[in-house]
Amino acid sequence: MEAYYFYIKATHIVFMVSWMAGLFYGVRLFIYHTEANNKPEPDRSILTTEYAKITARLWSIIATPAMILTVVAGSLMLYLVPTLLLTPWMHVKLAFVLLLLIYHFICQNVMKKLRNGTSKWTSNQLRLWNEVATILLVAIVFTVILKSAVNWVYGLIGLIIFSAIIMMAVKLYKKHREKKGG
Repeated sequence: MEAYYFYIKATHIVFMVSWMAGLFYGVRLFIYHTEANNKPEPDRSILTTEYAKITARLWSIIATPAMILTVVAGSLMLYLVPTLLLTPWMHVKLAFVLLLLIYHFICQNVMKKLRNGTSKWTSNQLRLWNEVATILLVAIVFTVILKSAVNWVYGLIGLIIFSAIIMMAVKLYKKHREKKGG
């Protein structure tokens, strides 16, 4: 089975990319769905129905299966090379992955609330929420690539600065949209 480790690793990366694509596009659809609620009828009904359908398909066909396959492939890698669990960087990575799993299920809950018309999220809040996945992706990739070479203090400071830059960019984009009138 160890001969297959790199095939499993490649599979893990491919499904991780698919999962992230599903998360990124899913939250973008949440934003469109939320903004469609401000449209006049019949546009509102048509758009919200369509966004609910598209998002459900994305979630059930791409995002959730990719999440499951990412976790399965990652677990197989840990099974094949259990010494990875002895490395500090792997503990950090797994903590970020846990946060990403929580993010996934919160998004799933948002999707259900949007479909039921009970979501309280604004489009701006969803834009900020969308950046959480980006921050987690950056944290996971840097942790995996830099491994033990990472100075955790500098890594944490860098992640905080990166997060602040993303949040400022979202706020600037909001101001830009408001200036343009929509």
